[in-house]
Amino acid sequence: MTARSTVEGIRDERSVGRRPEQLPRLEDWIGEVWTRFWFTPADPRPLALIRIATGCLALALWWSYAADLEAWFGSDGMLPSRTRGAWRSPWGGSIFDLATTPTMLRGIYLIGGLVILALLAGLCTPVVSLLAPIFFASILQRGPMLAGPADDVVAVILWCLAIGRCGDAVSLDRLFFAGQAGPQVGSFRNRIAVSLLRVHASLLTIAALLAQLKGDVWWDGTAAWWLAARSADRTIDLTVPLAASLYATNLLTHAITLFEVVFALGVWCVPLRPLIVPLAVVCWPLLGLFAGEPFWGLAMAILALAFREAADRGRGGIL
Repeated sequence: MTARSTVEGIRDERSVGRRPEQLPRLEDWIGEVWTRFWFTPADPRPLALIRIATGCLALALWWSYAADLEAWFGSDGMLPSRTRGAWRSPWGGSIFDLATTPTMLRGIYLIGGLVILALLAGLCTPVVSLLAPIFFASILQRGPMLAGPADDVVAVILWCLAIGRCGDAVSLDRLFFAGQAGPQVGSFRNRIAVSLLRVHASLLTIAALLAQLKGDVWWDGTAAWWLAARSADRTIDLTVPLAASLYATNLLTHAITLFEVVFALGVWCVPLRPLIVPLAVVCWPLLGLFAGEPFWGLAMAILALAFREAADRGRGGIL
């Protein structure tokens, strides 16, 4: 037997039972990952947890407007129609534009607060999950210059919750109408909502990271001191210990950058999620306190909860 015949025999043995159409193809793998990421039915409990946490935070942000509601948004307030028109998009609209009297203004504000409270409790969620982002976006559109980073992140989360079935678990709807709702099962709408939250969590982190790296202070390691020195909006004062140690300042600055990189990219690796998600839930609020934006830190921590899902446990790969 010649060497050529031996090689051909080995090749024939390896190809036995494998037809060309059975060989794995790249497009099949991409299609499988795409379908699993967007359309595989998802457990409603993670989305319910996000609904409750977001409802609490949205209610706190909504309540922050109460003391100066008429001073800002009244017909004779600091933001008349010509001023708000100059700040917001030509396509932007607000329910608060309909308020021509203080009574109407307070009434719309009260209804919006009750809608967010109903979302938090999971009452009539198919309706209030759609109304809540509309009311929340309306108050941001009424005074766009007053909106902070936390308001923007919460608005994104509320719109994602409107897509999913966020009232299918841990809700008054589930408590009162369990018989009519049927058994608690997963839904592809929950998967779409959770996947959108995951994409936004990563993209918002990358955007924050890129914005930071435009400044030299994040490269030379002094950004942590400059954050701590902002007396106008700091929540905790670390200027003294940071000023006493350049190494501590550099360590904290680069640790913040490293955390954002690890969260934005590493969280897509499923085996790493049990480590990264708890870290993010703790680090985002601490970073928010340090940067003087505690509500923003909480909102980012809520986004991190989208990566915590029972179906991910024990599964390898990405997405």
